[in-house]
Amino acid sequence: MTIATKIETFLHRSSWIRKMFEEGARLKAAHGADKVFDFSLGNPNITAPECFDKALAETACSCSGEHGYMPNTGYAHVRQSVAKYLSEEQGVTVTQDEVIMTCGASGALNVALKTLLDPGDEVLTPVPCFVEYGFYADNHGGVLKTVATHPDFSLDLEAMATAITPQTKVVLINSPNNPTGQIYSQESLERLGELLAAKSARYERPIYLISDEPYRKIVFDDHSVPSIFTVYADSLLATSYSKDISIPGERIGYAALNPAANYRDAVMNGMALANRILGFVNAPALMQKIVACLQGTSVDIGLYQRKRDLLCEGLAAAGYEFITPPGTFYLFPKSPIPDDVAFVQALQEELILVVPGSGFNGPGYFRIAFCVDDATIVNALPGFKRAIERLR
Repeated sequence: MTIATKIETFLHRSSWIRKMFEEGARLKAAHGADKVFDFSLGNPNITAPECFDKALAETACSCSGEHGYMPNTGYAHVRQSVAKYLSEEQGVTVTQDEVIMTCGASGALNVALKTLLDPGDEVLTPVPCFVEYGFYADNHGGVLKTVATHPDFSLDLEAMATAITPQTKVVLINSPNNPTGQIYSQESLERLGELLAAKSARYERPIYLISDEPYRKIVFDDHSVPSIFTVYADSLLATSYSKDISIPGERIGYAALNPAANYRDAVMNGMALANRILGFVNAPALMQKIVACLQGTSVDIGLYQRKRDLLCEGLAAAGYEFITPPGTFYLFPKSPIPDDVAFVQALQEELILVVPGSGFNGPGYFRIAFCVDDATIVNALPGFKRAIERLR
């Protein structure tokens, strides 16, 4: 054995998304890139806003010699800028002392879980869910437990109440959700906050609510994402600039703790330490300085809404069943046959690459990432139609 047994096991059940991405490379080499319709990876295709390019050029030219270490939580002026924006967004006064700059939302989640979890603690998450959550929990000795949602992928509070045990340390939600695009409502979050407060009192220890929000700004049809800070005190949010300003490769995001959290100082000190000892040390310095002046900025979300509508209209006409997503750039249709993996393979015969819902703990569905050019959507629709007609 040349590698750890656990990693070898993880490799066998690792991300379907990457597997499909690799399959796409093979098919493109065989058939030509213009003949393959790749909806596998949530890699934003809309160019970053012009203001990002301007800030990048100006910052790169003005920071000569400024490449030393900084506080593990990030530059003070950057955290202050984030806190000011967050205070407006969350409806709660947040200070720089509740913000830590991280290497993307995944870095924020790992820093938070490293700080909060003891070995054997459970992380409870609604499904379908992002494929990496189980790995993140395991990184820090935790165990991921899943709980079902309603047919429209909204929160099932009764199921959540049943799933919470004395071992539950974190409830991890993702809204807008990857892969479903669902946004959890204000009412459901308020009920979740009440539930967690009651369970925390019963077990005499906090159950933390973490909201993973990298798609917060990608919402359609006048929808909005409710604040978790107003519904529950022991809450954190993790987010990034990867999706809303199209810079996923730059690995910049942050974690923020509710200023009303019961153990605010201990949690923040723990996350600062975790940022260092996990090897991040600090978030990328150049990107910190850039996003400090880009709070609230995003690409033109209307472009993603147009892609969503184009895809939904075409798939509905072909007979697919789905919930029209109020957010993200993902669609999660029902597979026309029970075996979602088999249907995804049928789509591959049409040179269409999507990801089985099984990879997201959502068997019987499949995920389409529509952050692609419009021509890819239009040209793939006949293949989608042929596949469902052949197997339905």
